Amino acid sequence: MSAGAAAAETTRRPRSFPLLRFVILRILAGLVTLLVVSVFVFVGTEVLPGDAAGAVLGKNATPEQLAELRGQMGLDRPAAARYLDWLGGLVTGDLGNSASGYAEGSARPIWNEIEGPLVNSLTLALLAAVLMVPLSLVLGVLAAIRAGRSADHAISFTSLSVVSLPEFVIGSLLILVFFSWLGWFLPISLVPPGESPLANPSQLVLPVLTLLGASLAGSIRMVRAGMVQALDAEYVHMARLNGYRERLVVVRYALRNALAPAVQVIAQNLQYLVGGIIVIEYLFSYPGIGKELVDSVAIRDVREVQSIAILIAALYIAINIVADLIVVLLVPKLRTSL
Repeated sequence: MSAGAAAAETTRRPRSFPLLRFVILRILAGLVTLLVVSVFVFVGTEVLPGDAAGAVLGKNATPEQLAELRGQMGLDRPAAARYLDWLGGLVTGDLGNSASGYAEGSARPIWNEIEGPLVNSLTLALLAAVLMVPLSLVLGVLAAIRAGRSADHAISFTSLSVVSLPEFVIGSLLILVFFSWLGWFLPISLVPPGESPLANPSQLVLPVLTLLGASLAGSIRMVRAGMVQALDAEYVHMARLNGYRERLVVVRYALRNALAPAVQVIAQNLQYLVGGIIVIEYLFSYPGIGKELVDSVAIRDVREVQSIAILIAALYIAINIVADLIVVLLVPKLRTSL
């Protein structure tokens, strides 16, 4: 190997390490953020009014029964000890036992209680995301290419009109149209325990459409804004002057640079799909993690509420890390500055 080739090889190799260092630092920062969130989650659930043991056993419980259940649930221990015990369980994967299980005289792990609803919610969110991301790109690019024309006005007006409505209004309108008027889909999404939501796909149509209506407009507008700016850039004009076809100019030169600012907005909408579906699950009686969270709060199952909240926070942080990595990969200037 010549001296020049060896020097070139030496200069190429270290370039992968800054990106790896960036990923490791973002993961470490995410773990620190998750630790801080765990403190707020624990403190926030500790100050909830009422007594967990009393909420589980009901008004007719005797003081002896309450004392016994409080001991089983660890409520008679100091708050700091309970937090460290819960945090250690999160690290080892042991979320503890459900309060409702204690009331029935059996130890039911919290993970067994939330696994099914979590899978149901992630399935719903994933289906919405699979539709949201390509639709955001296609409609945003189309609106930018046709900026100021009828297609741009139609896309902007429709998306803004839909996103201005609350989720329950969008869902109610969909129920009115597709159930009451057309009779195509049922207004409820009942998933038997242990069965996949995909076993009956038709019951997911209305919840998925409601999620799309509540989250799609922001992504479309950000993609459109980025594309309009990119299409007016000097390098795009030079590509056109060099005789490149318009499709190649849009895809290779404009879209890549327009995506970088839109990724963060799309990530925020993905976070909403994961953690903001409580209203939609309640509206369609969908047995997801949002409904499980509401039920846990109702009976003051503190451990389960804490576990669900920290799982949602972990998904939020993971989506942010992935979005930051995609932005770095899309923008060469950011990679060279690492």
